[in-house]
Amino acid sequence: MDTQAFAIIAAGVVLFGVVSRRLEASPLTGPMIFAAFGLLIGGAVLGVADLDFGHGFVHGLAEVTLVLVLFSDAARIDLRVVRRDHDLPVRMLLIGMPLIIVCGTLVGLALPLGLGLWEAALLAAILAPTDAALGQSVVASPLVPARIRQALNIESGLNDGIALPLVLLFACFASLAHATEDGRNWVVFGAMQITLGPLVGAAVGWGAARLIDGAVKAGWMAESYQGPAILGVALLAFAGAELIGGNGFIAAFVAGMVFGNQVRERCGFLFEFAEAEGHLLTLLTFLLFGAAILPEAFGHAGPMVLLYAVLSLTAVRMIPIAVSLIGAGLRAPTVGFLAWFGPRGLASILFALFILEEAETPGAETVLVTVVATVALSILAHGLSAAPAAKWYGNLIGQRREARESEAVTEMPTRVGRLSRVAGE
Repeated sequence: MDTQAFAIIAAGVVLFGVVSRRLEASPLTGPMIFAAFGLLIGGAVLGVADLDFGHGFVHGLAEVTLVLVLFSDAARIDLRVVRRDHDLPVRMLLIGMPLIIVCGTLVGLALPLGLGLWEAALLAAILAPTDAALGQSVVASPLVPARIRQALNIESGLNDGIALPLVLLFACFASLAHATEDGRNWVVFGAMQITLGPLVGAAVGWGAARLIDGAVKAGWMAESYQGPAILGVALLAFAGAELIGGNGFIAAFVAGMVFGNQVRERCGFLFEFAEAEGHLLTLLTFLLFGAAILPEAFGHAGPMVLLYAVLSLTAVRMIPIAVSLIGAGLRAPTVGFLAWFGPRGLASILFALFILEEAETPGAETVLVTVVATVALSILAHGLSAAPAAKWYGNLIGQRREARESEAVTEMPTRVGRLSRVAGE
């Protein structure tokens, strides 16, 4: 990336920050603006910024972003609170998510996309995670009952890490089906990725929690350095797993989960730092998406790809989520609200880019183009609908104070760094 591109991007970040509060009341979201900004300055339109995913700096930026997001998403979810208070995201993750992958696989096989079984399953798994940042108005709106917005918040925080082992597994099977050499290499590779990554992540997360707890309690750790420490923990888990043949992204997610649930000294500044840095990196990744990835995929997105994208955002997501919520005592508008707000974003983009670099399958290009088309549609559809839908739904449920939706639950931080609190306090 040259100096001119760097200056243009920096100016864009500054200008967005200046008007960010005014934009909160508009239908325009950060991911939407930065994707459009990237498309504008990239080679497809003005060509004033040379951004290529193959460039070392750009690739490294995307890699660090995924590591930090996986770690911080997992670290902010208190599993004990989830088990006690939050049955809705548990249903959506344990019942809805597997059904989403199954439905996505069946649709991928039914449409003439030229995908085999494992390639269709890989596509479905890549698009299973959701990104609450694309509909931030929903998870941040005080009009939406805490139980509902936290269901979406928790689902988004955990489903990317849960989907990643399946993505790796399906990628290995897809590559194995087309391997021209000894397939045992892919079996060994997949087994090491899925087993060593979690082991390293658990060890790093537990050790870091004990170390930071002791340092904070003894007064050795300055508050200003708590933030950089979380970057070190996430990157150490990633690098440690990669060094021994495990998957660094799985390690980062597991490290975040173990660290967040084991650390006793609740270092508020530490998590706020990670959220701030992660938020900037996320916006830059959407800029990269608009500048370098979207134009490349646009010319290959035929009618069947677009149809899959539409179905992925509607029936493939909404029917399984509705099934998972049967018996939860929710009203139909609530089920529809939870089913619709499953935006696809950062995790799907980066999973597709990093996993398909390794996969040796003829369907890799189709998978990538379909993921890009789905994310692009989601940025628009969920971004534009988030604020109006949150207002409509909040007013509807606000008239029914005794509804199950309005039950008080313990809140956990969203990806904008909100501190945990109990609804209604």
